[in-house]
Amino acid sequence: MSSTDRRSGFSEDCTSSAIPHDRKFDSCTKQKSCPVEEKIETDSGNSSHARYAGSGTREDPYIVVWDEEDPEDPYNWSNTRKWIITTQLALTTFTVSFSSSSYSGGLEDITRDLNVSDELAVLGISLYVLGFAVGPLLFAPMGEMYGRRIIFLITVGLYTPLHIGGAFAKNITTVLIVRLLTGIFGASPLTNAGGAVADIFTPRERGLASAIYAAVPFLGPVIGPIVGGFVADSSLGWHFNFWLMLLLGAFSLIMGYFLAPETYAPVLLRRRAQHLMKLSNGTISYMSKYDIGRSTSFVKTMKVNLSRPFTFMVTEPIVLLFAIYISVVYGTLYALFSAFPIVFETRRGWSAGVGGLAFLGVGAGISVGTVTASVQNAIYRKAMDRSPNGRAPPEARLHTAMMGGVLVPIGLFWFAWTADPPVHWIVPIIAGFPFGQGVCQILQSSTAYLMDAYEIYFASAIAATIVLRSIFAAVFPVIAPTMFNSLGDAWGMSIFAFLGLACTPIPFLFWNYGKGIRSKSKYAYKESDDLS
Repeated sequence: MSSTDRRSGFSEDCTSSAIPHDRKFDSCTKQKSCPVEEKIETDSGNSSHARYAGSGTREDPYIVVWDEEDPEDPYNWSNTRKWIITTQLALTTFTVSFSSSSYSGGLEDITRDLNVSDELAVLGISLYVLGFAVGPLLFAPMGEMYGRRIIFLITVGLYTPLHIGGAFAKNITTVLIVRLLTGIFGASPLTNAGGAVADIFTPRERGLASAIYAAVPFLGPVIGPIVGGFVADSSLGWHFNFWLMLLLGAFSLIMGYFLAPETYAPVLLRRRAQHLMKLSNGTISYMSKYDIGRSTSFVKTMKVNLSRPFTFMVTEPIVLLFAIYISVVYGTLYALFSAFPIVFETRRGWSAGVGGLAFLGVGAGISVGTVTASVQNAIYRKAMDRSPNGRAPPEARLHTAMMGGVLVPIGLFWFAWTADPPVHWIVPIIAGFPFGQGVCQILQSSTAYLMDAYEIYFASAIAATIVLRSIFAAVFPVIAPTMFNSLGDAWGMSIFAFLGLACTPIPFLFWNYGKGIRSKSKYAYKESDDLS
C-alpha cells in the first residue's frame, strides 16, 4: 500500500464515529484542516527512535501514523491471517443468530410445560431480537474507546453463561429475562464483526468477506429451528436448547480469545503512541493521528454515537429507505418462525423437528445468494478498473439487491397461495428458495453499498438499520399468528409479500439517482471529494 494511502488525517467529526476508518478512501483526506503526516527517521536510523511530525511536547506531540508496509497495520496482514479472523467472526455471528431462532423449535413444549399462551412463548424470540436494537448503540462507541477485542470478550463472556438461567428455568419470566439479556450482549458481535471486516480488508478485497458477514445473520436463524425442533422432540427436551446455545457461545469465546486480535486502527495506533511514551519514561509526547481533535470524554462519545443513527434516519434518504427495506425482509424472515409452525405443524400435523425442516428451502436460497456475491464482486472490480481514480461508485454494489428485490415478493406470494393442503408440502418449501436468495442478496448488497457510501460513518448508518430491523423482527413474529388466524394463511402471508413488493423499487431508485442524492448529503461520499 502506497504512502499516499497512509497520509490521511481526521477531523473531530471523523474520529467521533465508532467505526472502521477506511484509510484508502477516507473522506477526510482532502480536508485542509487535517494534519500532514510525515515520518522522519533519526540520524542513527534506529526505527525504535523514529521521529514523526511534531516536536514531542504536550502542546505539539509527535503524530503517530502507520509506516509504509507496516506489519502491524491490519491492511498488511497476510490473507491467511485475515481469513482466519473472518472465519472466527462468522462463527460468532452464526452463534448469536442461530440462538435467536433455535428457541422456536421448542415453542409448543414451552407453552405446555410452563402453561403459557402461544403469544407469550413467542415473546422469547421477540425480546432476544429486541436486544439487537439496544446492543449496537451501547457497544459500538465502547469498541471505539477500548477496542473491538476487549468488548467482544466481555460481551460474549457475559452472553454465554446467561443461558444457564434458561436451561434451569421453571417459569416464563426467567426465560424471557434470559432471552432479553442474551440478545443485548449478543448484539456486540453482530456490529463489531462488520467493523472488523472493514478493518482488515481494503474495498477491493472485502467483497466476499462482507458478503459472508451479511449472509450469516440470515443463515443462522434458518438452521436454528431445524436443530431446535429435533432437540425439543428428543428426550433432551426444550431446556437443552439453552445448553446448546451455551456450548456454541463458549466455543466462540475460546476461538475469539485465541484467534481474534485487535483490528481497529485508531486503538492500535493509540497503543503504539502510549508504548512510545512509556519508552521515553513520559518525557516525550506522542499521539495517534486518529486522536487529533478527538474528545476523550466517554460521555460525549456516547452522545454522538447514540444520536447519529437517528439523525441519519431523519436526514439521509439512503439510510432511511434501506433501513426500511432491510427491516421489512428481516422482520418477514423472523415472522416465519411463528408462521411455519402454524402452516406445517398445526395445519399438516408435523412434529417440531420435522417442521423445522421446512426452513431448508429458505436456507438453500440463502446459500445460493451468498454464492452470487462473487458475481457482484466481479462486476464491482470491473467498475473500479473503468474508473479514472480506481474507485467504483457505491451504486456499483447494487446489482444483486435489484435481483433480490424481485425474488422476495415472488417467493412470498408463491408460499402464500400454496401453503395449505391439498397442495403438496414440497411446493411451499420450494417457495422459500427465491425468498431466501432475495433476502440474502438484499442484505449483502445494501450493506456493501452503505459501507462504500458512508465510509467513516458506516457504523452509524448500519446501526440505524440494525435498530430498525431488530424492532421489526421483534414485532412481526408476535403479530404473524394473529394475522394468519384472522386472515387465513394465504392473505396473512400476502401482507408480508405486499410489503416486500412495495420496497422492490428502492435499489433501482438509488441505482439511477444515488449519485445525485449523495451529492446533497453532509456525510455521504461524493465523487468531488477525490478531486478537491
